[in-house]
Order: sequence, then C-alpha cells, then structure tokens
Amino acid sequence: MTADHEFGNLSTDLKLSLVEEYLGAFTTALRSKFAELWYIDAFAGTGERTIKHKRVEARNWLPEIEEKIERRRGSARIALDISPPFDRVIFMDKKKAHCTALEALRAEYPTRLIDVVRGDANEAIKAELAAKRWAGKRAVMFLDPYGMNVEWRTLEMIRATEAIDVWYLVSLAGLFRQASHDPKHLSPKKRAAITRMLGTEEWEDAWYHRDVTIDLLGQVDQTHQRIADVAAMEEFVGKRLRSLFPKVLPPRRLRSDRKVPSFSLFLAISNPEPKAIGLATKIGNHILKAR
Repeated sequence: MTADHEFGNLSTDLKLSLVEEYLGAFTTALRSKFAELWYIDAFAGTGERTIKHKRVEARNWLPEIEEKIERRRGSARIALDISPPFDRVIFMDKKKAHCTALEALRAEYPTRLIDVVRGDANEAIKAELAAKRWAGKRAVMFLDPYGMNVEWRTLEMIRATEAIDVWYLVSLAGLFRQASHDPKHLSPKKRAAITRMLGTEEWEDAWYHRDVTIDLLGQVDQTHQRIADVAAMEEFVGKRLRSLFPKVLPPRRLRSDRKVPSFSLFLAISNPEPKAIGLATKIGNHILKAR
C-alpha cells in the first residue's frame, strides 16, 4: 500500500496538465533526433495524490454525500504514462515513505529504466548532473519543491548542461511570507533562505524602501518597509532566471482556493541553440496560453 500524499487543488490539476502536455510534445518532437530522452522529477512525491472529500449532511431535498477518498495521478505516474516514453526516468525525494511508494511504482514498469534516488533534491541533482555527459541526450526536469528548497547553485548546474528544459514552480506565497513586511522581522535565517534561492542579495534593495527625513529641529525619522507585492516578486524571479537561462517563458500564475496568487510556473530552456529555443518556446507558449 502506498503512502497517502494529500495536497493540491484545482491549480494543482492545471499545473500537472500543463507539464503532462509538454512532456508528450517533447518526446514526440525529439524522439528521432536524440539517442536518449530523460525525465527528472526532483520532488517526485509518491506518484499519486490523495484528495479527501468531506461528508456533506443531507439538506432539504438533497441527499447525504458520504466522505470519499479520491486518488489521482501525480507527476511521477504521469511521466511514466507519456507516449512515446522517456528512455530514462529519475525520481528524487527526501522522504523514505515517498521513495518506498516510488519503488512500488517502478515495479509496475519492469521493462523501463527508472531510478529512485532518496536524498536532498539539491544534492541529488548536483550528483546526477556532475556524473553525466549530455551529448546525444535531452531531458525535461520538473522542480516542484516543498517551499523554497531549490538553490540557485542547482539552477546554475542545470543551465550548464545545455540539455535540460526546466519546469520550475516558484512559491510566491513562500517568498511573500519570508520577506516580512516589517524588516525588523526579517531574520538572518529568512534573508539567507531568500538569497540561497535567488542567488543574490539584490532582492532586498528591490523589495524594500528606506526613507530618512530630518525635521527643522534636526531630528531624524526613518521608515523602512517592504514595497514589493506578489507581482513585483514574480517579476524579480523572472529577471533572475532570464539572467541565467537563454530563454525563460512568461510564467503561468497559479492561485489558491481562495484566489490568492500562490505560485508561478516557469519554463526555462538551457539549450542556447536557436532551433532548440524556437521549438521549446513554440510548444511551451502554446500550452501556457491555451489554458
């Protein structure tokens, strides 16, 4: 029995459908052009997600609806269902229960080359990329982190392959929480987490404003507060990604059940070749703009 992995909402369904459509188009377009096509899921979960529907009492003429547990495909199983298939699939996750579930999923596909790697995603990605030569290979990587766990150095290593298209789900809600409105609450730990994710300390000057005024009596009044909203943070992340990758498509913003902007789904292309950029951009834009 696999471990329950309960998460997500309608935006989760949209996110996974966008990635699924890209994976299918990717293998179809490149199947005859490269010797090996890979899929790398750095936060793979269990392969499925559990949705619990609460019991609804009978009201007036409406009957009672019993509590129900629904299981839907997660990114790992979606990747294995892609046709034409990937030559190699790599699932990574830090949690033992998730990796146990992924091992069970792998057993359902005995003829496929599927690796399950347990450990910190950043370290696992770095080890995988450092050990491989990318001639004749192309890959898609899905970065759907738990919070703000993807380090900038990891993105630099992905970019250096010149062979990986990256779907990166950025937590706008996480950035908004960590970058406290009052800088007095912006602890060294929070600063370090944001800097580790964005690869620069410039975010603080971009997101905060310090105003110093001196009155006629020479008394100094200082105000220091965050001026960046979610849109400004999203734009800063996009600017950072564009400084690293040859091409980054405009993101698809995803909202919570309360319609609050929570995530931005970016597609970044590491291959600098114009033909590769053109193809990935054509496919990616069609998918992002069609939904």
